[in-house]
Amino acid sequence: MTNVLLLLIITVLVALAFDFLNGFHDAANSIATVVSTRVLSPKLAVLWAALFNFVAAFVLGTAVAKTIGQGMIRISSVTQYVVIAGLIGAIVWDLLTWWWGLPTSSSHALIGGYAGAAIMRAGFGVILPSGWSKTLIFILVAPIMGLVLGFSFMIAIFWLLRNKAPQRVDVWFRKLQLVSAAAYSIGHGSNDAQKTMGIVATALYGAGYLTSSELAGNWGRFHWPIILAAQTSISLGTYFGGWRIVHTMGSRITKLRPVGGFCAETAGAITLFSASLAGIPVSTTHTITGAIVGVGATTRLSAIRWGIARRIVVAWILTIPASALVGAVAFWAIRFFRPAA
Repeated sequence: MTNVLLLLIITVLVALAFDFLNGFHDAANSIATVVSTRVLSPKLAVLWAALFNFVAAFVLGTAVAKTIGQGMIRISSVTQYVVIAGLIGAIVWDLLTWWWGLPTSSSHALIGGYAGAAIMRAGFGVILPSGWSKTLIFILVAPIMGLVLGFSFMIAIFWLLRNKAPQRVDVWFRKLQLVSAAAYSIGHGSNDAQKTMGIVATALYGAGYLTSSELAGNWGRFHWPIILAAQTSISLGTYFGGWRIVHTMGSRITKLRPVGGFCAETAGAITLFSASLAGIPVSTTHTITGAIVGVGATTRLSAIRWGIARRIVVAWILTIPASALVGAVAFWAIRFFRPAA
């Protein structure tokens, strides 16, 4: 086995480990509302979410993967060592925030770690502003869009069903929430798994297994292996779940009933579907948090536990620079032992 192939195998395995951790860390995004409203038990909820995470492989294409793979960092400056260091930056930040119980963005941790490693190798000239602009804009747009849609759906349902008995409404939306949870899991699996697909495709290109035209296209003979490997990894991660963050997302921000869970998940799903089709890597965490806040605000603003929300926002702001710093340090350490990296 050549050194190039061995390094490629290590890079792909680390990428899939990150994808698993992404599902593990972000499981709360898919299942927090359906668990907190007691529509499904935790075990059934993770199975439901994992199933539809995998179904996402066949639904929303690979536009986000193209953005991650070659739209944010100058590809000529990327080596497999850069990819590994970037993944280390993302994994370390994800593990820290999982331990702290903070629902931060695995997506932003990935692009931060990747950028930090690339900058350490080749300077700030590797950054492609056009790819970053839409991602940075959607750090604000995604949660606001989720908030507005969640709030609007709740108001509309309150008005349409104002003469119905609350118990009857609960029965209806306990069933409908299964549909909204499935839709949100498809959106989550599509947008988040595609980020790993882009990283794996970049590693294959760096090792000479993909041409530049194949990287820009459908990844040649590696098209389905890349997609299925990424979707399987994130689905398994979701199955094993992150219960610390489920608690924060599902009950500590605001209390939800089935109708609120349905509105939050539907708002999140619409936002994620739109972003995935447009090729914009967004944070599923930011999206569902905004939707939950929007739903809670329809009752009264005091229903939102703003202290918890404030901690989450601070973690959001820190994610890209913190993971970039870890990615840069990881690349520096690699270069110390491998000067040609």
